[in-house]
Amino acid sequence: MGELMYEQFGITLMLTHACNLRCTYCYTGAKIEKVMPLSIGRRSIDRAIASLSPGGTLDLGFFGGEPLLQAGMISTLSAYAHQHTQTRGLRLSLALTTNGTVTGPDAWAVMMMPNLDLSISCDGLPDVHDRHRVTSCGRRTSQRVASTIRRLVAGSREFRVVVVVRPDTLEFLADGIEYLRSLGVDCIQPSLDLWTRWNKNDVARLEKMIDRCADLWRRSLPDLSVSWFDTKAGMLTDAPTGKSSRCGFGQGEIAVAPSGRLYPCERLIGEDDPTSPMALDGNALEGADFLTGSTTPGRSHTACDGCSINAECDTVCRCSNYVRTGNVSTPDGLLCALNQACMTATANVLNKPVQLSIQLGNQGASP
Repeated sequence: MGELMYEQFGITLMLTHACNLRCTYCYTGAKIEKVMPLSIGRRSIDRAIASLSPGGTLDLGFFGGEPLLQAGMISTLSAYAHQHTQTRGLRLSLALTTNGTVTGPDAWAVMMMPNLDLSISCDGLPDVHDRHRVTSCGRRTSQRVASTIRRLVAGSREFRVVVVVRPDTLEFLADGIEYLRSLGVDCIQPSLDLWTRWNKNDVARLEKMIDRCADLWRRSLPDLSVSWFDTKAGMLTDAPTGKSSRCGFGQGEIAVAPSGRLYPCERLIGEDDPTSPMALDGNALEGADFLTGSTTPGRSHTACDGCSINAECDTVCRCSNYVRTGNVSTPDGLLCALNQACMTATANVLNKPVQLSIQLGNQGASP
């Protein structure tokens, strides 16, 4: 069985469906008070560890709802994972994305864990952020999040900010990045809202905004990291990149709901409907490891074969494809436009012209 084991295994635990916010674009479903039992968390970690080859790496992520509502559980499970990976000579990496409004002593202790890859959700300019990211009582949250960011910066804590980009907030993206820079943020991850409709005019506006953001990135190098361009720059310069367990889609990557049901990605858990077509067979409490996952589907759309950036494109993300087209193997025009525009803009910044042959009309569903 040794040759079937993973050098790196990613497991994401959805600790709770509950959240203190009611973001209008949230895709995770109803905010119910359902919390993962510790027994499921520990068993999931055990099975992930049993799936690793000697010297391998466990990537352990925490998800919600708002995961820091269960800060004590995060500390407990992190310590459990640390103990058991260390005993077996394995490496451990931790990851957490939080809305930045839960900052009590237990939550802050988690955010300051030295081996934690921390992401804070903030949509840029305060008025833009507050359009969609409000409390359960409808109150604005931008000032609370900005306070958290300032506190992290003052504590020299490394973190990134995830900025959700929608058609109605797109025009403010570059200004939002400038605002985040004024708070001391140096690592930004724009993330398209894939669950909303993007029409052709929106896509055209997106392409123009990507050019504007790339120019901002160029002027701020090397002090600013923007994931859209950093990734493409690495591809264009053949820079070495670390391995990731992300997007294994059931192979080397598992997401666990509070119920113990298994999913190929945490973004597909939603309300954890037992009839969900994306739920995998079995339960976290069943089995000794995760070595018998489902076969990972590839990207199969024929138009991709003739694309000049096929090898550098990230439309292999099965989760994103499923959200956009209903087919894990088929990207759509929005994802293709994003990749093309980011590659072109990055190449222009690096003075490395590329020949692009993408035609959106041939790329799966319309934007």
